[in-house]
Amino acid sequence: MCFSIFENDEEESDETQKCTEGGELDVVTLLLEVRLNNGEDLPVKDASGSSDPYVKFRYKDNIVYKSGTIFKNLNPSWDEEFQMIVDDVTCPIRLEVFDFDRFCTDDFMGAAEVDLSQVKWCTSTEFRVDLLDEVNQSAGKVTISVTITPMTQLEVQQFHQKATKGVLCVSEKKKEQRAHNTQDWEKLVNIVLVEGKGIRVDERIPDAFCKFKLGQEKYKSKVCSNIDPKWIEQFDLHVFDSADQMLQMACIDRNTNSIIGRLEIDLSSVPLDETLQHWYHLENGPDDSQILLLITVSGSQGAGETIETDEFNYNDIRNTRIQKYDVMNSFDDISDIGVLTVKLFCAEDLVAKDFGGKSDPFAVLELVNTRVQTNTIYKTLSPSWNKIYTFAVKDIHTCLQVTIFDEDPNNRFEFLGRVQIPLKSIRNCEKRWYGLKDEKLRKRVKGEVLLEMDVIWNPVRAAIRTFKPKERKYLSQEQKFKASTFKTYFGEIKDVVNVLASYKNQIEYLLSWHSRPKSLMAYVIFMLFVYYFEIFFIPLMILALFGYNFVKNKTSSRDEPRSTRSSLKGQKSEEEDEKTGTGIRDTLNSVQETLLSVQCYLHFATQLVQKIKNTFNFTDVWLSTLAVIVLSLAFLLLYFVPLRWIILIWGTNKFSKN
Repeated sequence: MCFSIFENDEEESDETQKCTEGGELDVVTLLLEVRLNNGEDLPVKDASGSSDPYVKFRYKDNIVYKSGTIFKNLNPSWDEEFQMIVDDVTCPIRLEVFDFDRFCTDDFMGAAEVDLSQVKWCTSTEFRVDLLDEVNQSAGKVTISVTITPMTQLEVQQFHQKATKGVLCVSEKKKEQRAHNTQDWEKLVNIVLVEGKGIRVDERIPDAFCKFKLGQEKYKSKVCSNIDPKWIEQFDLHVFDSADQMLQMACIDRNTNSIIGRLEIDLSSVPLDETLQHWYHLENGPDDSQILLLITVSGSQGAGETIETDEFNYNDIRNTRIQKYDVMNSFDDISDIGVLTVKLFCAEDLVAKDFGGKSDPFAVLELVNTRVQTNTIYKTLSPSWNKIYTFAVKDIHTCLQVTIFDEDPNNRFEFLGRVQIPLKSIRNCEKRWYGLKDEKLRKRVKGEVLLEMDVIWNPVRAAIRTFKPKERKYLSQEQKFKASTFKTYFGEIKDVVNVLASYKNQIEYLLSWHSRPKSLMAYVIFMLFVYYFEIFFIPLMILALFGYNFVKNKTSSRDEPRSTRSSLKGQKSEEEDEKTGTGIRDTLNSVQETLLSVQCYLHFATQLVQKIKNTFNFTDVWLSTLAVIVLSLAFLLLYFVPLRWIILIWGTNKFSKN
């Protein structure tokens, strides 16, 4: 509904008189009234084969009005009006039509201009303008009605009293749309766009991006120029209407704006609180074109079952699972390693992120690529969820990660805390408080979460799975260079090199016969070992090393905390480095020294590789010829003389030099 400055019939008659006697009145400016009627044959911009158009009006390069959005319609009917004051009718008013996207930049559809000088005063003039896109191609039509009315000084004052920023209009459709956008959702759909295969256009590699649409919400991915693009993007969409649960996706080439392929997924058939990982074939695309998606659907009341001790008898279910994953049933289903049950009770003393000293927390539980999300508890620092979640365990060496966020409007979430629990360290059916840490799991942050976990798994299947490649986690934190981490890792490698160097020095000491009894004993052991050596000695020696360390750990309880400290060496060094707050100059000097050492090692390795390469490609003819002769002699020697005797002769020669 639009407000007019003419509020009764008498004023309307005065308006008509004013138009006919405009020259005798004190006209100071003009009132422009625009009615946006409808659009026709607008271009398709969404994966669903439709668009969500709205119109921006510009006057003298300034946006003066923005219409409401009409969803899923290529022939929209807006029926909106607005009024504004214009001082120059020679300046046209420009219409720009866009396709609305909630989580990304809106797509330009077309534009046109209306010449206000062609409008007769006090007469409604209808314009049916042709829209042109970025390349001046036809993009449909828009119909508007324009009326220009002269205004006196008094009417200008009355207009400014009612107008907002020089424009007078209140659109009921906008109010309805705003109310619809803020309503509670029925389902939360978490989507991970991982990668694609066979994405091409006429055997050409496109600049491909994907557009998703669910109801009135949209998402647009980044552009990847590859036949097998890797997007790795995560986003959330919501289901507001249970009757509209069709997720639509289109893969588009940015260069030609052509659709490579489409995809539709009925979310009503996707089970709640389970992560669906699947390769989807693109319709109307190349035969081998596929998209890998991870889809998790959660209800508005949160995932999982509510913990009710009276009705939920967990012991019966647990006994059934123990029977299923018994060692005697190890070969029934090799890929089914086990099952993890998580009871999420509550959290306490969380960080306040909102005004008023409160937060709106919800929790996200992740096991590699499986992800579930709880409902949001509003305006509290001690939320209580009381939910049970079940995860299929694919690898016993993975970790459960529980992250708590604060929900904010416009789908912006703030991090509150995180805890990560290795599955092998879980104490079954033990209710326990876990302290929250920061995003990198290094420092303690405010808050605790109460969990009870139970993991039941088959050791035989887990052992077989251990020898297979680790499951790739698609969404992982981006690794960044850090001086302290680099220095720590380099120091650990340097320690190993130093240990090997000490062994080398010990061998050289024995070969030099500085201590005759030790050298003689080493020579006898070497001769006996080489003479009686068999290939099965190798795993036997490794087992002996395991046994030695096992006995050492059992008999020396004092070494246990020391080993724990050494395993956390990297982590503690980072924390100490952050606490000491060393200056930038000291940090740069330390990194420079470490990088110089790395450069020396790389220089040595590069030279060695280059020498080997030059030897094989006859860059140095003499060296290559010498290598051929030596290899030929080695072949003949190994053919006629057993390797055992060659090693004995070589060792005797080494020991007998001094």
